[in-house]
Amino acid sequence: MLYISGARLVYDEQVRIASTKIDGIGPKKAIQVRYRLGISGNIKIKELTKYQIGQIEEMIGQDHVVHWELKRGERADIERFISISCYRGIRHQDGSPLRGQRTHTNARTCRKQIRK
Repeated sequence: MLYISGARLVYDEQVRIASTKIDGIGPKKAIQVRYRLGISGNIKIKELTKYQIGQIEEMIGQDHVVHWELKRGERADIERFISISCYRGIRHQDGSPLRGQRTHTNARTCRKQIRK
């Protein structure tokens, strides 16, 4: 197993597929990183050299917000909603659905106190 930015990458997957397992890197960003480094799309993770792996880590670390930084930013946004007591912040505090979903009969996973 290879770890890049906290994500476990499988050796038998192609670089373009495996790099999307990193939080904050989708298919489009994976293609951009691969293109900028000149890595073929069909090459597998196990065929990469240590130098190429280091380049990938460096480029992702410099240019993209990934893993812990991304999660920290999301958490900061939620804390801001809660502190200004907006609708979304109140729903986060209550553990209720945020985006207008039905709560009368559904949303049992959000409302953990209701179990039958």
